Formats: sequence, C-alpha cells, structure tokens
Amino acid sequence: MNALAVKAYDLRQDVLDIIVSGGGGHIGGDMSSMEIVLTLYSRMNVSPEKPKDPDRDRFVLSKGHCVETLYAVLADRGFLDIGEVKSRFSKFGSEYIGHPHNTLPGIEMNSGSLGHGLSVCVGMALAGRMDRRSYRVYTLMGDGELAEGSVWEAAMAAGHYGLDNLCAVIDRNHLQISGNTEDVMGHHDLHARFASFDWHVIDVADGNDVDQLNAAFDEAEGTKGRPTVLIANTVKGRGSPIMENKAGWHHHLPSAEEYERIKADLCARKEALLHE
Repeated sequence: MNALAVKAYDLRQDVLDIIVSGGGGHIGGDMSSMEIVLTLYSRMNVSPEKPKDPDRDRFVLSKGHCVETLYAVLADRGFLDIGEVKSRFSKFGSEYIGHPHNTLPGIEMNSGSLGHGLSVCVGMALAGRMDRRSYRVYTLMGDGELAEGSVWEAAMAAGHYGLDNLCAVIDRNHLQISGNTEDVMGHHDLHARFASFDWHVIDVADGNDVDQLNAAFDEAEGTKGRPTVLIANTVKGRGSPIMENKAGWHHHLPSAEEYERIKADLCARKEALLHE
C-alpha cells in the first residue's frame, strides 16, 4: 500500500505536466481524486490486452473535467502512452481532450456533462445482472456535481433494484468552481441522504489514504442486496500547500514559478512516504 501511495505522487507529477503542456486543466480536483482512481484501478478487472472483455469491470469518470488523473492512471496501467498524452493534450485535432471520450482505450463513455455518470452506471449494472456477468461498475462523482437532479433519480433507481454490483465514490473535497459546496448548494448529511435511497454508505475519513480506500472497496465488494457509495473526504489540490483547499485552483494554470514549487512539494511528499 505504501508503494501505491508513493506512486500517487509520481502520477500527480504527470498530471501537472499534462496540464502545463496543454495550457489548461482542472488541477484541484485531479489532485484530490488521485488516490481514489489509482486505488480503484489497482483492484479492477481490466486489461489493455483485452479492453473489450465482456467481463471487465467498468469505470465512468462522471466528474469528467478531471480527466488528467484518469489519463495518468490509464497510462500507468498500460492503456495509454504518457509521453503522447503530455505532448498532445488539448492540441488541435488531438483525441486527448479535456474530458473523457471513448475512442481512447480504457474509457467506457464520454463524460463531463455533470450528473450523467451515475445514471449510465445504473444501466451498466442492470445489464450485467441481466446478462449474468460478474463485472462490477464504478463511478466517481464530484461533490459539487450532486446538485444535479439526475444524480438522485439514478440513486433512487439503484436502490430500488438492489444493484450490489454498483459502487459510487464521491470526491468530497468541499469545494467547487465557485466556492465552498455548502455555500453554493448545501449537502448537509450525505450519509443519511444516500441511506434513505437504500444504499450502503461508507464514510472514508481520509479519501487520500490508500489503506482506508482499499478497506472501503473491500467492504463494498462484500455488500449484498444494495449498491454502495463511498463518501471520500479529500483535500482539493492535494500535494502542495499553494493549491490545497483553495477554490481558485479548481482550474488554475500554474505559472512557471508555481510549477517548480508544486514539483518540489510533490517530491518532498513522495520522499517522506519512502522513508516511512
């Protein structure tokens, strides 16, 4: 698990390079969600050798604006070439654009129009049950995204059908583009809200801790008769004090000076993990 935690900082550096090279991106949410996506892909039944395996696990990045983290993790798993991603991201005519699209290997669906990922995953999970397939379905949503009404329609359907092959994760970093989530559209008690729709709810105290995330995914896999949601409490901009818990870094493009500062902070965090 420590090796996975260390890798998260290597991949954060990849995300930083992708964004700076492409001239834009959503760095704050990328950094808060890194351990979630990386831990999940370390467990999922997916392979670049068999990207269309009917029994593969499915993942949908509902908060599609944080595609840079998905690119970095997919490259780490062998689906993409990280050098190509860095050199071509957001360039004219490139398929490496600012939201996922399924012409790229390892990406299940185009996403980024917020509020759609969970609905699609309900359909995938229902299809898996009907086809008697063993795959699991995962989606990652932002906490700001939960203001979309379609999320709650999907949550109601998932609970009604008892989709225990479905697991949703909320990147609960408490910030969105225009400020604190509770000021923009308060969520209050998310645990109770999902539980009221017949979901099994797991509160992950530190959603940037791979041990806690692995334990939560273990629990989700062992839960029968209802879907599971992980409320993962994370830090927006995780990795450098100049970004952390600052709404302005939702989609801020680092300057040359900020790039060097963030790079140094990521290296320092990585070294600290290596010496634990």
